[in-house]
Amino acid sequence: MELAGKRVLVIGLGHSGRSAARFCALRGARVVAADARSLGELGEFAELGDDVEVCAGGPLPDPADFDLVVPSPGVPREQYAARATCVRGDIELAGLALQVPIIAVTGTNGKSTTVVLIEAMLRACGLRAMAAGNLGRPALDLVGEALDVAVLEVSSFQLEAVERFRPRVALILNLSPDHLDRHGDFASYVDAKRAIFRNQEGEDVTVLNQDDPTVRELAAQVRGRVLLFSRRAPLVEGVCLDGGAVLVRQGGESRRLSLDGLQLAGNHNLENVLAALAAVQGLGADPGQAVKALVDFRGLAHRCEPVANVGGVLFINDSKATNVGAAVSSLEGFSQPLVWIAGGRDKGLDFAPLADAAEGRVKTALLLGEAAPQLETALAGRVAVERVASLEAAVERAAELAVPGDLVLLSPACASFDQFTSFEQRGERFRAAVTSLAHRASSDAAAAAPAAAAPAAPAARSAAKGKESAPSLPRNPKDSE
Repeated sequence: MELAGKRVLVIGLGHSGRSAARFCALRGARVVAADARSLGELGEFAELGDDVEVCAGGPLPDPADFDLVVPSPGVPREQYAARATCVRGDIELAGLALQVPIIAVTGTNGKSTTVVLIEAMLRACGLRAMAAGNLGRPALDLVGEALDVAVLEVSSFQLEAVERFRPRVALILNLSPDHLDRHGDFASYVDAKRAIFRNQEGEDVTVLNQDDPTVRELAAQVRGRVLLFSRRAPLVEGVCLDGGAVLVRQGGESRRLSLDGLQLAGNHNLENVLAALAAVQGLGADPGQAVKALVDFRGLAHRCEPVANVGGVLFINDSKATNVGAAVSSLEGFSQPLVWIAGGRDKGLDFAPLADAAEGRVKTALLLGEAAPQLETALAGRVAVERVASLEAAVERAAELAVPGDLVLLSPACASFDQFTSFEQRGERFRAAVTSLAHRASSDAAAAAPAAAAPAAPAARSAAKGKESAPSLPRNPKDSE
C-alpha cells in the first residue's frame, strides 16, 4: 500500500497505535496520531519523532479529512466508520507489508499460548519465526525483521478493520460468547472472526477445532484447505489424540508423536498443542521436529500458571480467563478437587455454563468483585459459595478450605477492571498473595522443627504421646517461586 504523501489518521496511542504511526511516518505519510486521553495519561511518546503530529485530550480530528484511518483495536467503529473513506487496521497493514508467510490465530481462548507455541515449534524446525499481534508486540514491528514466518495473534477487534488480509495458515481455536458489549451479539462476534479466512485461496490452509460446534460449522465457508484438530474424537484427516500421543494424519499417511515431554497442564492446553501442530503441518514444516519444543515450553504468565505448592495444595494463576468459556475450559482441565476463585467485572455474559463445569469439581467457590452476586445466583444449589472482600482475602480463605491434594484455581470468568488495571495486575496480586502465604508456611514449619526434634520434657511426654508431628512441606515445583 503506497503511503508516501498520504494524510493518515491513527486513532489511539497504545502499543499498536504508536507502532502504526511510526510505520506510516517512515513510509512518507503525513501522520496525525489522536487519543482522547490527556498527555499526562499517555506518558512519553518521543519515539514517534517529529514526523507525527500528536493530538491528545480533546475531540478526535474528522476522519473525512484523511486519506487513511488506522484505528487501534480498542477503538469502536462508531468513532470513525461513518466518516472515513479508507480504513486499515495494523493487522491489515502488516499483512500487506510482510514478505513472508503469515500464520494467524484467533478464537475466544488460548490464542496467546497457541501463538507462542507455534513460534517455538517452528524454531525447533529450524525456521526463523516471530510471534506478534494482540499478545504484546505489535504486528507492524515485524516488518523488516529477518524472518521466514510471522505468527500473529488476531483479535475480533482487529479483524473488524481488515479487507485484504490473507494469512497462509489461519486458525480458529474455539468460539464462545465474548465482547458482546462491542459486537452486540454472538452472531456478529462470530462474523468478525470469519474475516481471518475470508480472503484465503485454494492453496491456503484453515485450521479448525472439530470439537467446537460453532467452529466446525465454519468449514463449509472456507475457500482454502480445511485441516481439523480434535482432543475428543479420532480423525481420518487432521491432528488428534491417541492415548498419550498425537496422531497427524494427512493424505492417507499417519505419524504418531509422543507427548512425554509436555509441561503444560490442563485439557485446554492439549487442544492448544494440537492446534499448533496442525498449523505446523499446514505450513509444510515437520511436526516430528516441532513436537520437540514441548519439552522446554512452560506456558505464559497468568494462563494456568503454577504459582506455589503450599502444604500439598497447588495454587494456579489463570487470571487471563476473563470470560465464561475460558473459565469453563480451566475448570474442566483439572482432575483434582478445586477451590475456585472467581469474579470481577461482568462482561454481559451468561454465567450458567459455569455451574455445569463447577458441579462435582469445585468444593467451594470464593466470589469477589462486581459480578459476585450474579455468579452466586448462577451457582446456587450446585456449588458451595462464599463471598470475599478482596483477592488477598480469597487466597487466605482458600488456604483454610483446601487440603493436601486440592488445587486452588484463580479463573475469574470476568474482566479485571472493577478492582485492577488489567488481568496482568490481577494475576500479579494473586501471585504475591500466594507467595506470601508460602513464605509464612515455610517460616512456621522451620520454627516448629527444632521443637519437634527436641526430647519432650518428662511431664509433657504423656500428653504428646500418640500425636502426629506436623507434615513437612513439599518442595515448590517452580524454582523461581
